[in-house]
Amino acid sequence: MKVELFEMERMQSMYERVVDYELSESGVHALRLSELLGGEDAAKAFLEIPLGYPHADGTPGLRAAVAATYRKASTENVFVTNGSSEANFIAAWHLFEKGDEVALMTPNYAQMWGLAKTWGLKIKPLWLKEELDWQFDLEDLKKVVTKKTKVIQVCNPNNPTGAIMGEKQRKALLDAAKDSGSWLLSDEVYLGAEREAPLTESLWSDYEKTLITNGLSKAYGLPGLRIGWLVGQPETLSAVKHHHDYLTLTPAAPSDRLATLALEPKKRKQIFARTRAILQKNYPVLKEWMDAHGDLFHHVPPAAGAICYIRYNMKINSVVLSERLRKEKSVLMVPGDHFGMDGYMRIGTGPPKDYLHAGLDRVDELLRELQAGKKR
Repeated sequence: MKVELFEMERMQSMYERVVDYELSESGVHALRLSELLGGEDAAKAFLEIPLGYPHADGTPGLRAAVAATYRKASTENVFVTNGSSEANFIAAWHLFEKGDEVALMTPNYAQMWGLAKTWGLKIKPLWLKEELDWQFDLEDLKKVVTKKTKVIQVCNPNNPTGAIMGEKQRKALLDAAKDSGSWLLSDEVYLGAEREAPLTESLWSDYEKTLITNGLSKAYGLPGLRIGWLVGQPETLSAVKHHHDYLTLTPAAPSDRLATLALEPKKRKQIFARTRAILQKNYPVLKEWMDAHGDLFHHVPPAAGAICYIRYNMKINSVVLSERLRKEKSVLMVPGDHFGMDGYMRIGTGPPKDYLHAGLDRVDELLRELQAGKKR
């Protein structure tokens, strides 16, 4: 089987650890293990964890901690995975069949798009529009979702735009799913990474045929734990687990324990406050930098996520621009082409503030060189 190339992930896997400035990441800089454990007693208890196979579904304690973050959820509604990307994969593996028609929010993290193409599905994009502050048009939704639609997949808060779905869009989406009988698959990994807005409301519990994917990589600043989860009806999760038996089988025992600590209500609140503080400090740095370039850049301020999706006013392809930044200035950014949109770049705003400043200074070097070449 020919697998569709996941361009962004392949680029990041190859280069994110070899550049001087990694501005392609969409989460805040990671917590240290000592920060998460918090003290000697917790560290000693952690070191006593046996390194055998843990519960395949995630320990009851972890599943209970995840369930507590959702309305009307219990441990039976939660299944723990190795990262949210595995949650996305097994949800798609369970739901997608060759020839199915699926509606995919676009732009979006391209995992679902690539899987749908690999498995021979008919894709109908539901475009977010910059002129609508990266919301979808309600009339477009009516055209895209029909009785033939098997799955509607969304990302809320959205990657790469940082937009949070509006109330009108939310209601229309739920109505469309119910009217069509489609599955609603909602990637909510940026929930908790709101810069100014209140905590985003999950789409869970509003419609029975819903699957939620989430994890600790973005809002929690704990990508190295590789802990994600699915939230769904017990009978749906039971079917999904058959797919998981062919993959990683279980989460890692140390990660399961650390994730349980991170989801304790007091610790979760602290982690989300840290994330918000980083975003509130760093977004003004990027905005000031963009403003200093006059009409070269345009963007809709991101409501959530350590990301900013910017449109640039230069006659250069986004992949070419990204490659030149990497090769000539050792800076990694995500080109808009990786989201199906040339003329855009996604810049990560989650690293330490000084690091972000220094990375943007390198970008300025290339911009000056491009401008000088244009004048010649």
